[in-house]
Amino acid sequence: MTLRATRILEAGDYAPASVIDEITLDYDRRHRRRLRFVTQAGDEILLDLPEAVHIRDGDAMAMEDGTCIAVRAAAEKLLEIAAPDNDTLARLAWHLGNRHLAVQFLPGSLRILHDHVIAEMILRLGGRVAEVSAPFDPESGAYHQH
Repeated sequence: MTLRATRILEAGDYAPASVIDEITLDYDRRHRRRLRFVTQAGDEILLDLPEAVHIRDGDAMAMEDGTCIAVRAAAEKLLEIAAPDNDTLARLAWHLGNRHLAVQFLPGSLRILHDHVIAEMILRLGGRVAEVSAPFDPESGAYHQH
């Protein structure tokens, strides 16, 4: 039997006792409207939302029966970008945005999904690049909630 998730509950907005299972998803699979998933326990669930939502680590998928599936962000191959000063970092952020790349903002650095072409561009523009494995949680668009 396939369980159906009809809402996303933000971290802290659901009772921990309502969590019956967990699912670990990468960034791409945490921004969907409708898709089938398999939980840690092997249960199949259908995410069926009215519109695509950015699901963050710690959020939960609310099932029709009132139970929840906790969502964990998977570690992914990323590039962490740093710069010698704030002006250069701002310039690098502009170039990433100009290419419509998803960007996660951290204190003093930026993260993007691994891309060797972009890494070369960052180095040419005076930035530093380090490969890291971590959950990816980029900034939501200006017109999106959550």
